[in-house]
Amino acid sequence: MIHTAVKLSRAGATVARTAKLGPSLLQRSPPSRLVHDGINGSNANPVALQMINYALSHARSQKSDESYAQGLLVLEQCLSTQPSEGQDPAGDNSRGMVLLAMSTLSSERGNFDEAMDKLQKVQDLTSCSIGVRVAALEALVGLHLELEQDDTSSVLADKFLELLVKNEPGSNGGDSEVIHARARAVKGLVELVHGNTVSAESFFRGLKDNLEITGSAALSYGEFLHASQKFSLAKDVYQNVIQGVSKNKEFSNSNALAACNMSPEEVSLAATCALGQLEAHLGNFADAEEILTRALTITEEHFGSHHPKVGVVLTCIALMFRRKAMLEHSSSLLIQEGLYRRAIELLKAPPFETKGTEAKVDRSDIVALARGGYAEVLCVQQNRKDQGEKAKSWAEAIWRNRRLSLAQALDISNTNSEVPIIDARISRVL
Repeated sequence: MIHTAVKLSRAGATVARTAKLGPSLLQRSPPSRLVHDGINGSNANPVALQMINYALSHARSQKSDESYAQGLLVLEQCLSTQPSEGQDPAGDNSRGMVLLAMSTLSSERGNFDEAMDKLQKVQDLTSCSIGVRVAALEALVGLHLELEQDDTSSVLADKFLELLVKNEPGSNGGDSEVIHARARAVKGLVELVHGNTVSAESFFRGLKDNLEITGSAALSYGEFLHASQKFSLAKDVYQNVIQGVSKNKEFSNSNALAACNMSPEEVSLAATCALGQLEAHLGNFADAEEILTRALTITEEHFGSHHPKVGVVLTCIALMFRRKAMLEHSSSLLIQEGLYRRAIELLKAPPFETKGTEAKVDRSDIVALARGGYAEVLCVQQNRKDQGEKAKSWAEAIWRNRRLSLAQALDISNTNSEVPIIDARISRVL
Protein backbone atom coordinates (compact mmCIF):
# COMPACT_ATOMS: atom_id res chain seq x y z
CA MET A 1 0.00 0.00 0.00
CA ILE A 2 2.89 2.35 0.81
CA HIS A 3 4.40 1.59 -2.59
CA THR A 4 1.07 2.39 -4.25
CA ALA A 5 0.77 5.66 -2.34
CA VAL A 6 4.27 6.72 -3.39
CA LYS A 7 3.53 5.80 -7.00
CA LEU A 8 0.31 7.80 -7.07
CA SER A 9 1.93 10.71 -5.28
CA ARG A 10 4.58 10.83 -7.99
CA ALA A 11 1.89 10.62 -10.66
CA GLY A 12 0.09 13.58 -9.12
CA ALA A 13 3.34 15.53 -8.96
CA THR A 14 3.95 14.73 -12.62
CA VAL A 15 0.56 16.19 -13.48
CA ALA A 16 1.46 19.31 -11.55
CA ARG A 17 4.80 19.68 -13.35
CA THR A 18 3.40 19.09 -16.82
CA ALA A 19 0.71 21.70 -16.23
CA LYS A 20 3.48 24.32 -16.24
CA LEU A 21 4.38 23.53 -19.84
CA GLY A 22 1.67 25.77 -21.21
CA PRO A 23 -2.02 26.11 -22.06
CA SER A 24 -1.85 23.81 -25.09
CA LEU A 25 -1.31 20.79 -22.85
CA LEU A 26 -4.23 21.75 -20.64
CA GLN A 27 -6.49 22.03 -23.66
CA ARG A 28 -5.71 18.44 -24.60
CA SER A 29 -6.86 17.21 -21.19
CA PRO A 30 -10.16 18.93 -20.28
CA PRO A 31 -11.72 18.48 -16.84
CA SER A 32 -13.95 15.42 -16.49
CA ARG A 33 -17.67 16.00 -16.86
CA LEU A 34 -18.27 13.23 -14.34
CA VAL A 35 -17.81 15.83 -11.63
CA HIS A 36 -18.79 19.02 -13.33
CA ASP A 37 -20.27 20.39 -16.49
CA GLY A 38 -18.41 23.63 -16.92
CA ILE A 39 -15.13 24.93 -15.54
CA ASN A 40 -12.67 27.42 -16.90
CA GLY A 41 -9.18 28.30 -15.82
CA SER A 42 -10.21 31.57 -14.18
CA ASN A 43 -12.34 29.73 -11.62
CA ALA A 44 -9.75 27.28 -10.34
CA ASN A 45 -6.09 26.36 -10.46
CA PRO A 46 -5.43 24.53 -13.77
CA VAL A 47 -3.05 22.17 -11.97
CA ALA A 48 -5.87 21.20 -9.61
CA LEU A 49 -8.16 20.57 -12.58
CA GLN A 50 -5.61 18.24 -14.16
CA MET A 51 -5.16 16.34 -10.92
CA ILE A 52 -8.94 16.01 -10.59
CA ASN A 53 -9.14 14.66 -14.12
CA TYR A 54 -6.32 12.19 -13.48
CA ALA A 55 -7.83 10.98 -10.20
CA LEU A 56 -11.27 10.42 -11.73
CA SER A 57 -9.89 8.57 -14.73
CA HIS A 58 -7.72 6.35 -12.55
CA ALA A 59 -10.52 5.58 -10.09
CA ARG A 60 -12.89 4.50 -12.85
CA SER A 61 -10.28 2.63 -14.88
CA GLN A 62 -10.80 -0.59 -12.88
CA LYS A 63 -14.07 0.21 -11.08
CA SER A 64 -12.64 -1.48 -8.00
CA ASP A 65 -12.39 -0.45 -4.36
CA GLU A 66 -8.63 -0.22 -4.79
CA SER A 67 -8.72 2.04 -7.85
CA TYR A 68 -11.23 4.34 -6.16
CA ALA A 69 -9.09 4.48 -3.02
CA GLN A 70 -6.10 5.39 -5.16
CA GLY A 71 -8.07 8.10 -6.95
CA LEU A 72 -9.12 9.57 -3.62
CA LEU A 73 -5.48 9.50 -2.50
CA VAL A 74 -4.51 11.68 -5.45
CA LEU A 75 -7.32 14.10 -4.59
CA GLU A 76 -6.19 14.22 -0.95
CA GLN A 77 -2.73 15.24 -2.15
CA CYS A 78 -4.26 17.82 -4.48
CA LEU A 79 -6.31 19.27 -1.62
CA SER A 80 -3.22 19.54 0.58
CA THR A 81 -1.44 21.67 -2.05
CA GLN A 82 -4.19 24.29 -2.27
CA PRO A 83 -3.96 27.65 -0.45
CA SER A 84 -5.48 27.90 3.01
CA GLU A 85 -9.19 28.59 3.21
CA GLY A 86 -10.27 32.19 2.74
CA GLN A 87 -7.00 33.45 1.24
CA ASP A 88 -8.45 34.06 -2.22
CA PRO A 89 -11.56 33.08 -4.21
CA ALA A 90 -9.60 31.09 -6.80
CA GLY A 91 -8.02 29.02 -4.03
CA ASP A 92 -11.37 28.31 -2.41
CA ASN A 93 -12.84 27.41 -5.80
CA SER A 94 -10.03 24.92 -6.35
CA ARG A 95 -10.60 23.40 -2.90
CA GLY A 96 -14.32 23.27 -3.58
CA MET A 97 -13.88 21.48 -6.90
CA VAL A 98 -11.52 18.94 -5.36
CA LEU A 99 -14.07 18.30 -2.61
CA LEU A 100 -16.81 17.89 -5.23
CA ALA A 101 -14.66 15.29 -7.00
CA MET A 102 -13.99 13.45 -3.74
CA SER A 103 -17.69 13.44 -2.88
CA THR A 104 -18.56 12.05 -6.31
CA LEU A 105 -16.10 9.16 -6.05
CA SER A 106 -17.29 8.37 -2.53
CA SER A 107 -20.95 8.37 -3.55
CA GLU A 108 -20.28 6.10 -6.52
CA ARG A 109 -18.89 3.49 -4.12
CA GLY A 110 -21.86 3.88 -1.78
CA ASN A 111 -19.93 5.81 0.89
CA PHE A 112 -22.63 8.45 1.31
CA ASP A 113 -21.49 9.69 4.72
CA GLU A 114 -18.04 10.47 3.33
CA ALA A 115 -19.58 12.12 0.28
CA MET A 116 -21.87 14.33 2.34
CA ASP A 117 -19.03 15.29 4.66
CA LYS A 118 -17.05 16.60 1.68
CA LEU A 119 -20.08 18.46 0.33
CA GLN A 120 -20.65 20.10 3.70
CA LYS A 121 -17.04 21.27 3.72
CA VAL A 122 -17.70 23.07 0.43
CA GLN A 123 -20.42 25.07 2.19
CA ASP A 124 -17.85 26.15 4.77
CA LEU A 125 -15.60 27.77 2.13
CA THR A 126 -16.49 31.42 2.67
CA SER A 127 -14.82 32.72 -0.50
CA CYS A 128 -16.07 29.95 -2.77
CA SER A 129 -18.09 30.96 -5.84
CA ILE A 130 -21.86 30.60 -5.87
CA GLY A 131 -21.59 28.01 -8.66
CA VAL A 132 -19.47 25.64 -6.57
CA ARG A 133 -21.68 26.03 -3.50
CA VAL A 134 -24.81 25.44 -5.59
CA ALA A 135 -23.32 22.20 -6.92
CA ALA A 136 -22.62 21.03 -3.37
CA LEU A 137 -26.10 21.88 -2.06
CA GLU A 138 -27.79 20.28 -5.06
CA ALA A 139 -25.75 17.10 -4.54
CA LEU A 140 -26.54 17.08 -0.81
CA VAL A 141 -30.26 17.17 -1.59
CA GLY A 142 -29.80 14.39 -4.14
CA LEU A 143 -27.94 12.11 -1.74
CA HIS A 144 -30.44 12.64 1.07
CA LEU A 145 -33.24 11.76 -1.36
CA GLU A 146 -31.41 8.60 -2.37
CA LEU A 147 -31.03 7.72 1.31
CA GLU A 148 -34.78 8.37 1.77
CA GLN A 149 -34.09 11.17 4.25
CA ASP A 150 -36.86 13.25 2.76
CA ASP A 151 -37.36 15.74 5.59
CA THR A 152 -33.68 16.63 5.55
CA SER A 153 -33.72 17.00 1.78
CA SER A 154 -36.66 19.40 2.08
CA VAL A 155 -34.80 21.54 4.63
CA LEU A 156 -31.72 21.61 2.41
CA ALA A 157 -33.79 22.54 -0.65
CA ASP A 158 -35.22 25.48 1.30
CA LYS A 159 -31.68 26.45 2.29
CA PHE A 160 -30.75 26.27 -1.39
CA LEU A 161 -33.44 28.83 -2.19
CA GLU A 162 -32.40 31.04 0.73
CA LEU A 163 -28.79 31.01 -0.46
CA LEU A 164 -29.89 32.79 -3.61
CA VAL A 165 -32.13 35.43 -2.02
CA LYS A 166 -29.37 38.04 -2.14
CA ASN A 167 -28.41 37.02 -5.65
CA GLU A 168 -31.54 38.22 -7.41
CA PRO A 169 -32.31 36.80 -10.88
CA GLY A 170 -30.88 39.00 -13.59
CA SER A 171 -28.23 40.59 -11.38
CA ASN A 172 -25.52 38.59 -13.12
CA GLY A 173 -27.21 38.00 -16.45
CA GLY A 174 -28.29 34.59 -17.70
CA ASP A 175 -26.06 32.69 -15.28
CA SER A 176 -28.07 33.95 -12.32
CA GLU A 177 -31.29 32.86 -14.01
CA VAL A 178 -29.87 29.37 -14.51
CA ILE A 179 -28.80 29.04 -10.88
CA HIS A 180 -32.19 30.20 -9.60
CA ALA A 181 -33.91 27.73 -11.92
CA ARG A 182 -31.73 24.94 -10.55
CA ALA A 183 -32.72 25.86 -7.00
CA ARG A 184 -36.42 25.81 -7.88
CA ALA A 185 -36.04 22.52 -9.76
CA VAL A 186 -34.38 20.87 -6.75
CA LYS A 187 -37.26 21.95 -4.54
CA GLY A 188 -39.68 20.73 -7.20
CA LEU A 189 -37.98 17.32 -7.21
CA VAL A 190 -38.32 17.11 -3.43
CA GLU A 191 -42.02 17.88 -3.74
CA LEU A 192 -42.39 15.15 -6.39
CA VAL A 193 -40.77 12.64 -4.04
CA HIS A 194 -43.20 13.77 -1.34
CA GLY A 195 -46.06 13.12 -3.77
CA ASN A 196 -47.01 16.81 -3.96
CA THR A 197 -47.44 17.22 -7.71
CA VAL A 198 -49.49 20.40 -7.34
CA SER A 199 -46.89 22.00 -5.10
CA ALA A 200 -44.12 20.88 -7.45
CA GLU A 201 -45.78 22.72 -10.32
CA SER A 202 -45.18 26.10 -8.66
CA PHE A 203 -41.43 25.46 -8.63
CA PHE A 204 -41.24 24.22 -12.22
CA ARG A 205 -43.33 27.09 -13.57
CA GLY A 206 -41.37 29.09 -16.13
CA LEU A 207 -38.79 26.42 -16.95
CA LYS A 208 -40.46 25.56 -20.24
CA ASP A 209 -39.36 28.78 -21.90
CA ASN A 210 -35.86 28.88 -20.42
CA LEU A 211 -33.65 27.31 -23.07
CA GLU A 212 -30.59 27.57 -20.81
CA ILE A 213 -31.95 25.01 -18.35
CA THR A 214 -30.20 21.69 -18.83
CA GLY A 215 -28.89 18.81 -16.76
CA SER A 216 -30.51 17.80 -13.50
CA ALA A 217 -32.96 20.72 -13.45
CA ALA A 218 -34.27 19.83 -16.91
CA LEU A 219 -34.55 16.15 -15.97
CA SER A 220 -36.62 16.97 -12.88
CA TYR A 221 -38.88 19.16 -15.02
CA GLY A 222 -39.29 16.31 -17.51
CA GLU A 223 -40.27 13.95 -14.71
CA PHE A 224 -42.85 16.45 -13.50
CA LEU A 225 -44.35 16.57 -17.01
CA HIS A 226 -44.24 12.76 -17.15
CA ALA A 227 -46.06 12.46 -13.82
CA SER A 228 -48.60 15.03 -15.06
CA GLN A 229 -49.38 12.86 -18.12
CA LYS A 230 -47.87 15.42 -20.51
CA PHE A 231 -46.01 12.70 -22.33
CA SER A 232 -45.12 14.55 -25.52
CA LEU A 233 -43.54 17.46 -23.66
CA ALA A 234 -41.76 15.10 -21.27
CA LYS A 235 -40.31 13.14 -24.19
CA ASP A 236 -38.90 16.32 -25.73
CA VAL A 237 -37.31 17.32 -22.43
CA TYR A 238 -35.75 13.89 -21.87
CA GLN A 239 -34.29 13.87 -25.37
CA ASN A 240 -32.91 17.39 -24.92
CA VAL A 241 -31.25 16.38 -21.64
CA ILE A 242 -29.57 13.38 -23.28
CA GLN A 243 -28.43 15.39 -26.29
CA GLY A 244 -27.28 18.27 -24.12
CA VAL A 245 -24.94 16.07 -22.10
CA SER A 246 -23.51 14.29 -25.14
CA LYS A 247 -22.91 17.52 -27.08
CA ASN A 248 -21.62 19.69 -24.26
CA LYS A 249 -17.87 19.72 -24.71
CA GLU A 250 -17.25 23.27 -23.59
CA PHE A 251 -16.12 24.00 -20.05
CA SER A 252 -16.79 27.70 -19.75
CA ASN A 253 -19.70 27.99 -17.32
CA SER A 254 -18.90 27.44 -13.66
CA ASN A 255 -22.59 27.81 -12.81
CA ALA A 256 -23.26 24.39 -14.38
CA LEU A 257 -21.07 22.47 -11.92
CA ALA A 258 -22.62 19.26 -10.59
CA ALA A 259 -21.57 16.34 -8.40
CA CYS A 260 -22.58 12.91 -7.07
CA ASN A 261 -25.97 11.68 -8.30
CA MET A 262 -26.59 15.08 -9.93
CA SER A 263 -23.52 14.82 -12.17
CA PRO A 264 -24.04 14.99 -15.96
CA GLU A 265 -23.40 11.29 -16.57
CA GLU A 266 -25.86 10.22 -13.87
CA VAL A 267 -28.40 12.70 -15.22
CA SER A 268 -27.94 11.38 -18.76
CA LEU A 269 -28.39 7.82 -17.52
CA ALA A 270 -31.54 8.76 -15.59
CA ALA A 271 -32.96 10.66 -18.57
CA THR A 272 -32.35 7.67 -20.84
CA CYS A 273 -34.02 5.39 -18.32
CA ALA A 274 -36.97 7.77 -17.93
CA LEU A 275 -37.38 8.03 -21.71
CA GLY A 276 -37.48 4.24 -21.97
CA GLN A 277 -40.15 4.09 -19.28
CA LEU A 278 -42.17 6.76 -21.05
CA GLU A 279 -42.10 4.80 -24.32
CA ALA A 280 -43.30 1.74 -22.40
CA HIS A 281 -46.12 3.78 -20.85
CA LEU A 282 -47.12 4.81 -24.39
CA GLY A 283 -47.01 1.19 -25.59
CA ASN A 284 -43.99 1.70 -27.85
CA PHE A 285 -42.27 -1.42 -26.59
CA ALA A 286 -39.68 -1.84 -29.34
CA ASP A 287 -38.39 1.68 -28.68
CA ALA A 288 -38.66 1.18 -24.93
CA GLU A 289 -36.59 -2.01 -25.03
CA GLU A 290 -33.90 -0.39 -27.17
CA ILE A 291 -33.64 2.69 -24.95
CA LEU A 292 -33.66 0.77 -21.67
CA THR A 293 -31.02 -1.62 -23.00
CA ARG A 294 -28.90 1.42 -23.81
CA ALA A 295 -29.46 2.69 -20.26
CA LEU A 296 -28.33 -0.68 -18.90
CA THR A 297 -25.15 -0.56 -20.97
CA ILE A 298 -24.39 2.98 -19.79
CA THR A 299 -24.94 1.97 -16.17
CA GLU A 300 -22.68 -1.06 -16.37
CA GLU A 301 -19.95 0.91 -18.13
CA HIS A 302 -20.07 3.72 -15.58
CA PHE A 303 -20.61 1.83 -12.31
CA GLY A 304 -19.64 -1.75 -13.10
CA SER A 305 -21.94 -4.73 -13.62
CA HIS A 306 -22.49 -5.43 -9.90
CA HIS A 307 -23.55 -1.96 -8.76
CA PRO A 308 -27.02 -1.51 -7.20
CA LYS A 309 -27.97 1.02 -9.89
CA VAL A 310 -27.74 -1.79 -12.43
CA GLY A 311 -30.53 -3.37 -10.38
CA VAL A 312 -32.54 -0.16 -10.69
CA VAL A 313 -32.37 -0.26 -14.49
CA LEU A 314 -33.10 -4.00 -14.58
CA THR A 315 -36.26 -3.30 -12.59
CA CYS A 316 -37.33 -0.80 -15.26
CA ILE A 317 -36.72 -3.39 -17.98
CA ALA A 318 -38.64 -6.08 -16.10
CA LEU A 319 -41.62 -3.75 -15.62
CA MET A 320 -41.52 -2.93 -19.33
CA PHE A 321 -41.74 -6.65 -20.21
CA ARG A 322 -44.58 -7.03 -17.69
CA ARG A 323 -46.54 -4.21 -19.30
CA LYS A 324 -45.85 -5.54 -22.79
CA ALA A 325 -46.99 -9.06 -21.90
CA MET A 326 -50.21 -7.84 -20.32
CA LEU A 327 -51.19 -5.44 -23.10
CA GLU A 328 -50.21 -7.77 -25.94
CA HIS A 329 -51.63 -10.87 -24.19
CA SER A 330 -48.28 -12.60 -24.52
CA SER A 331 -46.05 -14.38 -22.02
CA SER A 332 -42.60 -13.42 -20.83
CA LEU A 333 -42.63 -14.98 -17.36
CA LEU A 334 -39.17 -16.51 -17.66
CA ILE A 335 -37.67 -13.22 -18.85
CA GLN A 336 -39.41 -11.24 -16.13
CA GLU A 337 -38.40 -13.69 -13.41
CA GLY A 338 -34.77 -13.62 -14.48
CA LEU A 339 -34.70 -9.82 -14.54
CA TYR A 340 -36.46 -9.44 -11.19
CA ARG A 341 -34.24 -11.98 -9.47
CA ARG A 342 -31.06 -10.36 -10.75
CA ALA A 343 -32.36 -6.90 -9.79
CA ILE A 344 -33.27 -8.08 -6.29
CA GLU A 345 -29.82 -9.60 -5.90
CA LEU A 346 -28.01 -6.43 -6.99
CA LEU A 347 -30.26 -4.25 -4.82
CA LYS A 348 -29.27 -6.44 -1.85
CA ALA A 349 -32.85 -7.01 -0.75
CA PRO A 350 -33.26 -8.88 2.56
CA PRO A 351 -34.82 -12.37 2.41
CA PHE A 352 -38.57 -12.91 2.76
CA GLU A 353 -38.12 -14.04 6.34
CA THR A 354 -37.05 -10.52 7.29
CA LYS A 355 -40.17 -8.60 8.20
CA GLY A 356 -40.51 -5.59 5.94
CA THR A 357 -41.47 -3.18 8.69
CA GLU A 358 -38.38 -4.11 10.71
CA ALA A 359 -35.85 -4.39 7.91
CA LYS A 360 -33.49 -1.60 6.93
CA VAL A 361 -33.82 -1.64 3.17
CA ASP A 362 -31.78 0.66 0.96
CA ARG A 363 -33.57 1.92 -2.16
CA SER A 364 -36.79 0.53 -0.70
CA ASP A 365 -38.95 2.03 -3.49
CA ILE A 366 -37.14 0.04 -6.14
CA VAL A 367 -36.76 -3.09 -4.02
CA ALA A 368 -40.50 -3.10 -3.34
CA LEU A 369 -41.29 -2.70 -7.04
CA ALA A 370 -38.87 -5.47 -8.02
CA ARG A 371 -40.08 -7.88 -5.37
CA GLY A 372 -43.70 -6.92 -5.97
CA GLY A 373 -43.32 -7.61 -9.68
CA TYR A 374 -41.55 -10.88 -8.89
CA ALA A 375 -44.44 -11.79 -6.60
CA GLU A 376 -46.89 -11.32 -9.47
CA VAL A 377 -44.82 -13.72 -11.59
CA LEU A 378 -44.91 -16.31 -8.82
CA CYS A 379 -48.61 -15.90 -8.05
CA VAL A 380 -49.73 -16.92 -11.55
CA GLN A 381 -47.95 -20.26 -11.06
CA GLN A 382 -50.09 -22.49 -8.86
CA ASN A 383 -47.17 -24.39 -7.32
CA ARG A 384 -45.41 -21.14 -6.34
CA LYS A 385 -48.39 -19.05 -5.30
CA ASP A 386 -47.69 -19.28 -1.56
CA GLN A 387 -44.17 -17.99 -2.09
CA GLY A 388 -45.58 -15.22 -4.26
CA GLU A 389 -48.04 -14.13 -1.58
CA LYS A 390 -45.20 -13.90 0.95
CA ALA A 391 -43.15 -11.79 -1.44
CA LYS A 392 -46.14 -9.56 -2.11
CA SER A 393 -46.82 -8.97 1.58
CA TRP A 394 -43.16 -8.20 2.21
CA ALA A 395 -43.04 -5.70 -0.66
CA GLU A 396 -46.21 -3.94 0.49
CA ALA A 397 -44.78 -3.60 4.00
CA ILE A 398 -41.75 -1.59 2.83
CA TRP A 399 -43.51 0.49 0.16
CA ARG A 400 -43.37 4.16 1.17
CA ASN A 401 -44.35 6.07 -1.97
CA ARG A 402 -46.84 8.83 -1.18
CA ARG A 403 -48.39 9.26 -4.64
CA LEU A 404 -49.12 5.64 -5.55
CA SER A 405 -49.84 2.40 -3.75
CA LEU A 406 -47.72 -0.59 -4.77
CA ALA A 407 -50.77 -2.09 -6.48
CA GLN A 408 -51.22 1.11 -8.51
CA ALA A 409 -47.55 1.19 -9.44
CA LEU A 410 -47.78 -2.38 -10.75
CA ASP A 411 -51.13 -1.79 -12.49
CA ILE A 412 -50.52 -1.59 -16.23
CA SER A 413 -54.14 -1.13 -17.35
CA ASN A 414 -54.81 1.56 -19.92
CA THR A 415 -57.33 3.20 -17.60
CA ASN A 416 -54.74 3.87 -14.90
CA SER A 417 -54.17 7.63 -14.85
CA GLU A 418 -51.12 7.40 -12.61
CA VAL A 419 -47.81 6.01 -13.83
CA PRO A 420 -44.76 5.25 -11.69
CA ILE A 421 -41.53 6.92 -12.77
CA ILE A 422 -38.28 5.42 -11.56
CA ASP A 423 -35.66 8.13 -11.15
CA ALA A 424 -32.39 6.22 -11.60
CA ARG A 425 -30.48 9.30 -10.45
CA ILE A 426 -31.82 9.11 -6.87
CA SER A 427 -33.15 5.52 -7.01
CA ARG A 428 -36.68 6.59 -6.09
CA VAL A 429 -40.16 6.08 -7.52
CA LEU A 430 -41.91 9.36 -8.29
